[in-house]
Amino acid sequence: MTDPTHRVSIIIPAYNEGEHILPGLRRIVAAVTSDAEILVVVDSADDTTVPPTELFAIEHPQVRVVVNDYGRGPANALRYGIDHANARTLVVTMADGCDDPRQIDELVLLVERGVVIAAASRYMAGGQQVGAPRFKSLLSRTAGQSLHAFANAGTRDATNSFKAYDAAFVRSVGIDSRDGFEIGIELTAKARRLRLPVAEIPTIWLDRTAGTTNFRVAAWIPKYLRWYRFAFGPRLTLDQLKAISKRSPTS
Repeated sequence: MTDPTHRVSIIIPAYNEGEHILPGLRRIVAAVTSDAEILVVVDSADDTTVPPTELFAIEHPQVRVVVNDYGRGPANALRYGIDHANARTLVVTMADGCDDPRQIDELVLLVERGVVIAAASRYMAGGQQVGAPRFKSLLSRTAGQSLHAFANAGTRDATNSFKAYDAAFVRSVGIDSRDGFEIGIELTAKARRLRLPVAEIPTIWLDRTAGTTNFRVAAWIPKYLRWYRFAFGPRLTLDQLKAISKRSPTS
């Protein structure tokens, strides 16, 4: 976008959240001081998230629902939201309210200072993950900390979806993922291969207390592994990265 109208676009993929979307939206509206648009992305107009969000948007016009037509699933919802955002900085956060919206302004500022990705990290000093299933947490922590230690990824929490991105970076490298929430590790791996700066701040992640999760660990592990391995390769130019993406099957 050459003429963004907002400082930050906050993108929230949602699937049949119903009224459970509202606590998180209320916290975001109350916490974020930056001029923001908030895009709640659903896969169909009859998603149960739509009616309560549209009612909420009457009093909070910075919030709007957009219907993804790229295909079902969180990766396509995020791609759609990113393509229809109008700010130079993008923040991805979850509909379940697990993320701390008070950190959005700080993440945005890091991107404005020059990093291409600012990650909210559960696994650095001061961070914490509360209530997650043990196996899922172990996989995520191991992946994030090993990428930080051995690939110099810039964050100890590459798998966390709660991140801010430079929109120009995302649009230049593209998004290959087409299924789950692996976009966070995909873009971190691409930034690493291009040797672009990534930063992190500590966050406290709280597991959802209402509704049901749409995260499918077993189905998405291979897709995370693809990008985990990719992060360890040699430095690439942008043209080389795009050529690899064209040759590789979508995840």
